Amino acid sequence: MAKRLLDAFQPAHYDLYLDIDRAQKAISGKTTIRGHASQAAIAVNQKYLSVASVQADGQDVPYTTDDQAETINITLPAAGDVTLTIDYSAPLTDTMMGIYPSYYEVNGEKKELIGTQFETTAARQAFPSVDEPAAKATFSLAIKYDEHPGETIIANMPEDHVADGVHYFQETVRMSTYLVAFAFGEMQSKLTETKSGVKVGVFATKAHPAKNLDFALEIAKRAIEFYEDFYQTPYPLPHSWQLALPDFSAGAMENWGLVTYREAYLLLDPDNTSLDMKQLVATVITHELAHQWFGDLVTMNWWDDLWLNESFANMMEYVSVDAIHPEWKIWELFQTSEAPMALQRDATDGVQPVHVDVNDPAEIDSIFDGAIVYAKGSRMLVMVRALLGDDALRKGLKNYFAAHKYHNAKGGDLWQALGDASGLDIGKIMNSWLEQPGYPVVTAKVDSDGQLVLSQKQFFIGDGVDRGRTWQIPLNSNYDAAPQIMAASEIKLGNYQQLREANGKPFRLNVGNNSHFIVKYDDTLLADILKSADELDPISQRQLLQDLRLLAEGQQISYADLIPLLKRFAGSHSAIVNAELYRIANSLKMFVKPGSTEESQLRTFFDQLSQAQVARLGWLPKDTDSNDDQLTRPYVLNAALYARNKVAMTDAHQIFLDHRDDLANLSADVRGLVIKNEVQNYGNSELFDQLIKAYQDTTDASYKADIRGALPQTTDPALIKQIVGLYEDASVIKPQDLRAWYRGVLANDAGQQAAWDWLRTDWQWLNDTVGGDMEFATFITVTAGVFHTPERLAEFKAFFEPKINTPGLTREIKMDIKVIESKVALVEKEQAAVNKAVADN
Repeated sequence: MAKRLLDAFQPAHYDLYLDIDRAQKAISGKTTIRGHASQAAIAVNQKYLSVASVQADGQDVPYTTDDQAETINITLPAAGDVTLTIDYSAPLTDTMMGIYPSYYEVNGEKKELIGTQFETTAARQAFPSVDEPAAKATFSLAIKYDEHPGETIIANMPEDHVADGVHYFQETVRMSTYLVAFAFGEMQSKLTETKSGVKVGVFATKAHPAKNLDFALEIAKRAIEFYEDFYQTPYPLPHSWQLALPDFSAGAMENWGLVTYREAYLLLDPDNTSLDMKQLVATVITHELAHQWFGDLVTMNWWDDLWLNESFANMMEYVSVDAIHPEWKIWELFQTSEAPMALQRDATDGVQPVHVDVNDPAEIDSIFDGAIVYAKGSRMLVMVRALLGDDALRKGLKNYFAAHKYHNAKGGDLWQALGDASGLDIGKIMNSWLEQPGYPVVTAKVDSDGQLVLSQKQFFIGDGVDRGRTWQIPLNSNYDAAPQIMAASEIKLGNYQQLREANGKPFRLNVGNNSHFIVKYDDTLLADILKSADELDPISQRQLLQDLRLLAEGQQISYADLIPLLKRFAGSHSAIVNAELYRIANSLKMFVKPGSTEESQLRTFFDQLSQAQVARLGWLPKDTDSNDDQLTRPYVLNAALYARNKVAMTDAHQIFLDHRDDLANLSADVRGLVIKNEVQNYGNSELFDQLIKAYQDTTDASYKADIRGALPQTTDPALIKQIVGLYEDASVIKPQDLRAWYRGVLANDAGQQAAWDWLRTDWQWLNDTVGGDMEFATFITVTAGVFHTPERLAEFKAFFEPKINTPGLTREIKMDIKVIESKVALVEKEQAAVNKAVADN
């Protein structure tokens, strides 16, 4: 384990003075730290700082800087209480880490908004500090900058006063360095207040219409009110500001009192935004606000317990949105986003466990595995919530916050609090899920003696080494004969015929899909479920399809067996059933070669799947649409376009012509598909230029996303070359959006070679541009998500295997090789059977 700086020096209070010159891209700073030195030789963190002097209690002391270890090593006259003063300067960088500028335009005039991003270890780029989560202290911020009239500055706490052009802010509560935040520039804002008197505000650049702040303001206010009640713990600061930054690497960041967001995840047009986008923005805001208690008030002790922050906020975002907008049935979104993401990733051998040891700063960013630390972890907590019930959960949380507020905690502290409140040994159940990677498939079968037998075994997609792991599985069965928790590798539940008669319904496990496992029913049990599948609720129908798809990917059943089921469920009015249905249908594309007979048969099959629904829903939203209708429409229209259905293509083309001069106001529900159809089937360089210009000019993030999704679908080699040529032009494609553009072209058969060549040729540029943050490794992930041929596998290995020892990339590269290998093996084994089943259907 790496040595923690906190052991030698414990800061109590920081006075931070920063003078920021945007024109010169320079920062000069003075940091004064009051604290206690347990020994004379101490160190504080720094990164990219030029240190001019270090004083202890007003006297110069010897020091050296170590850029490798990211420290300033200081020799004090003696141990004891000390006040350190460090003068330094630093560059204002463009990496979206530390203190950095965001770029935007208003009426053609270029402007900058300065903001911060300190998680995980970038506070040390802004000021010398013990930059570790457990080194909590209070902070007094004083900021001077090259100020122009009409500019605003905001921070974690309210401004106290201004003197000689320096803005002084009220002292913070005790908190971790990575949560310090401030921003300044020309901003607009909308403010409101919660029932308990917390000021809530949304801030953005003036490039946006004012109405685009309203939705976020309403959600933020109601979320804080909900959490104060649910946690039975008041929000601990005077205000909660939400700030949209034009350049932002992550989705959002829970800085205490000043939460920062990508513009796309905070601002939206209340008159023209699709329901799924509203749901996404709402869950991002409620996720970050959940952290104001869970993460900020009580913080993980070290980064190995990062999951504690993230998994919890990931569950609570759904709990709170469900309370604010019950009509959205937001837990269905959990089933289409968190659950499948976790099940997919966690089935690859070599995946990290939720709780993972980590020391090297470069490795810390790599543990932010969205599918594991966020999605799987939140499924664990949903499992716990289902076991405990909300009363015990809230009681446990209240005690947890009371015991640890303004301090740090480990996973065990939470299980202790929840266990005390519920009387269950939560730690014992949870450790089998958190300390072990992977998850089980529970096989349910009727044996030769007529007994109903359950067995558990680790589930793998691709090659996996079975290490005999077992889990404490909450079975959530609909038969009382099944225990609440299955800990053994095999259990017998009794005579199946007698159980079936007594219960009067087919035997099922994991009802509600809250537990992190999949079920493999034998033919008898599966046939019984399918007979009355129409009576199942949407989550159960979806779960049935999802588990079968995973079993097929793991080569435990034939992929061809899924195809008749698609027709069976094609008429469903449930959006989440359609989401899984079309996920399976789209995965069939890997079994066909572009331009082949098999491909045209697959297109015909897509046409059959979608025809009735397209006729029912039509292209344009109607007042009579249910929420499910709004969310289902894009799935079936997309299928009709893949099918090259002449009517669908012509209808979309007509809608485009009707709105050609006002695409921004075309319904956001279908705008992306209308533009995609136009690009693919009616496109030319004139349309390309029109859309690139619109992409640059619009401030509507969802319109931007529609163009970003559509343009890479072009089949014109010259236009593909043009797009790839824009990858490194930040005035068109911001680095934060580059991955989506890259993936779009890569997933297009006509563009794959161009995108893949770019990545390999310009890898160093990519590393220099986004290499410092957690987004970087995901360029490898999305590449593996697209590739499925032996040729691409060989090229992928040739390029990435030499980089396998790069800190922060090792696990990703190893896993992604397995991901592609498993698809190559699957296609080889199943191609003939799948294509025959498609032809037969």
